[in-house]
Amino acid sequence: MTQRWRTASRVELVDGYSLIDREGRAVRTIDDVRVSIDGGFLHIELAAGGEVQVVSAPAVARVTYQQA
Repeated sequence: MTQRWRTASRVELVDGYSLIDREGRAVRTIDDVRVSIDGGFLHIELAAGGEVQVVSAPAVARVTYQQA
């Protein structure tokens, strides 16, 4: 099954969870990424064709994106 990706303007995680940003820092909030939801996990791609980070659904506080 092919993942459905969306462009998200912001992803925010709850306390205790982090992502690695484009500069290699651990952060709870990251802007301008692509996201895909699959089986209770949020897949987050910082750059097209780049590395994908995965967090479980309970780690996600908010995802903001525009409707297509």
